[in-house]
Amino acid sequence: MPDTAAAPSLRAALSALDNGGAAQEAAALLASPGFAAAREAIVADHDRIVADIIRLTEIASPPFGEAPRAAAFAEALREHGLKDVAIDAEGNVTGLRPGSDPDAGLIVLCSHLDTVFPAGTDVKVKREGTILRAPGVGDDTRGLAVMLGLLRAMDAAGIQTRASILAMGSVGEEGAGDLRGVKAFFKNDPRRDQVAGFMALDGLDPSRLVTAAVGSKRYRITFRGPGGHSFGAFGLVNPAFALARAADALSRIRVPAKPKTTFSIGRIGGGSSINAIPEEMWMEVDLRSASPEALAALENRFLAILPQAAEDENAARDTSAGKVRVEVKVIGDRPAGVTDSNSRVVKLAQAVMTGQGHEFHAEASSTDSNIAMSLGLPAITVGSGCAGGRAHSLEEWIDVEPKASAHGIATALGTLLALAGTDASAD
Repeated sequence: MPDTAAAPSLRAALSALDNGGAAQEAAALLASPGFAAAREAIVADHDRIVADIIRLTEIASPPFGEAPRAAAFAEALREHGLKDVAIDAEGNVTGLRPGSDPDAGLIVLCSHLDTVFPAGTDVKVKREGTILRAPGVGDDTRGLAVMLGLLRAMDAAGIQTRASILAMGSVGEEGAGDLRGVKAFFKNDPRRDQVAGFMALDGLDPSRLVTAAVGSKRYRITFRGPGGHSFGAFGLVNPAFALARAADALSRIRVPAKPKTTFSIGRIGGGSSINAIPEEMWMEVDLRSASPEALAALENRFLAILPQAAEDENAARDTSAGKVRVEVKVIGDRPAGVTDSNSRVVKLAQAVMTGQGHEFHAEASSTDSNIAMSLGLPAITVGSGCAGGRAHSLEEWIDVEPKASAHGIATALGTLLALAGTDASAD
C-alpha cells in the first residue's frame, strides 16, 4: 500500500474538501493561452489520433494476450520522448513525463490495453465516414490513442505540469483480468508511494465522471457428490439439487437499492450425461456494490448459504455412498471505494467539464480507478470524448467526427492539467 506520507501536498490538496476555489481555478485554466494552444494542437493532430486508434485496434489484445499491443504502445511512448519507458513483469506499459516540482509526486494517467474479445476475433476496423467499427475500438483503444494525443498537445503548447505524469497502458482491466495490471503496479512498482492522484481514461462520454468504484467478488462454487445411475442409484444425494438450493437462496436475498448492490449467476455447468446423477455441478457468481460495507454484507450472506445447501441435500437424501460437499473458489476480487464528491479532485474535474459545455454527471463503475480509490488516493475515471456504442460486442463503434471528438479530447486534457497543476494560466 502506498505510504500516505509520500507526495503529501498535492495528494492532500486533491483529497481535501473543496473550499470553493476549484471553479475559479478551472475557469482560469480553460481561459489560458496555454490551454488554447493545446486545444488547437489537438485539432491539428486529430487525424493522427484517429490513425492511432485504427492502428492499435488492429493489434489484437485478448484477455491475457496484451503483449503485442503493449509493445506497440511502448514504442509510441518512446517515439514521443517519454522517460523510463518500460513494460513491467505483469505486462503494464509505463512512461514518465517529468513535472517541474519533484516533490509534487505523480499523476497516473491510465488506459487499459486489453479487450474482452478472445484470440482470433476479427479486429479489422471498418470506416464509414466518421464512424469506426471494430471490436474494442472504443473500449479502450481510443483511450490509448487519446493519451498519446494529450501528451503531444502538451508538448506542442509548451505546457509544463507541476506534478510528473506517469502514462500507463494497463493489462487485465476487463473480466477475468480482475484489474491485475493496476493491482500489480500498486503492489510492486517502487513509484507507487509517489502517486498523488490517479485518472483513468476509459469510456467515451466526456461528461461522465466516475467517482465511485463498484466493487465485485466473483466465485466459482462447486458441489461434489458420489454420482451414480439416474435410475439404479436413485435416492442418492445429488449435487445439482444442492446447487439449486443455493441458487434459490441467493435469489431471495434482499439487497439495498442505494448504494446499488447486485448479484448474478452468470454460468452453470457440470454432469456427464442426462441419465447420470452428476458427480459435480458448478456455478459462477458475481456480487457487486459501490459500498464496501454492503458488498461485505452480501458476500457474508452468500457464503453462509453454501454449506447450508449441502447440509440440506445430505439431510434429504441417501449419503451411504458419500455426502455432497461444497468447494468455494474466489475468481475475482475488485475492491469498492469512493472519491468524495466534495473533494477537490472531483470539483476540479466537474468544473472543467462544465466549463467545456458538458452536462456533468457522476457515476459508479468498475475501472482501473477501483484500486486507487480503495487505497484512499484521489482518483477518477473520465471519458475519452466522443460518441459511440455497442461496447463489448462485435458491433462496437465510435464516431470520430473531428469537431466533437477534438472537443471531448480537450476536456480530458483540461481535467488532467487541473489535477497535475500547471502554470498555463499565467502564460
